[in-house]
Amino acid sequence: MNKSRLEAFSDGVLAIIITIMVLEIKVPHGSEWIELKPLIPKFISYLMSFLFIGIYWGNHHHLLHAVKQVSSGMMWANTNLLFWLSLVPFATGWMGENYFAPNTVVIYGIIQLISGLAYTFLQKVVEKNTHDLETLKKAIRNLNKKGTISLIGYLLAILFAYITPIVSHIIFFAIAIIWIIPDRNIEKVLREEAGGKQHKG
Repeated sequence: MNKSRLEAFSDGVLAIIITIMVLEIKVPHGSEWIELKPLIPKFISYLMSFLFIGIYWGNHHHLLHAVKQVSSGMMWANTNLLFWLSLVPFATGWMGENYFAPNTVVIYGIIQLISGLAYTFLQKVVEKNTHDLETLKKAIRNLNKKGTISLIGYLLAILFAYITPIVSHIIFFAIAIIWIIPDRNIEKVLREEAGGKQHKG
């Protein structure tokens, strides 16, 4: 498969996921401000999930810059990631509908944890198919460090869901902040490689 097709397919799935999430926020029948109050938990859930999906989209884009050739293993690793991310709207809606009840927060945390593991697995597969540049592989390993911190955070959020759910949400947002700015080291290395080739030519 061409790399651009893989990116286009992934972009389309992520766009649909966001669309499904926003459709879960039903328009109130009344026009008074008080009518919006029940929607606050749903909006907070949507905002958090929107951030996560946006982060996955941005980092997925930068990660694929390192791909030399799309392998069948990469296709399945990517499909695996998209499957788990496609469950985010369900967890988001359930959590917002039930005012962040412990069980809903646990399910949300589990889906985020598995999605994180799926992304880490995709990184490993991409690393095996990168250019033979040690600096590029080092950039990907730096992403793995952030991934490990995130996975630990998801586990803590799941544990805190039955103690203090608000702590779980603080952890979720903290993880989002860690990832909100995509790591551009991969693109930097590839630009330097391209510049070096042009200079030699």
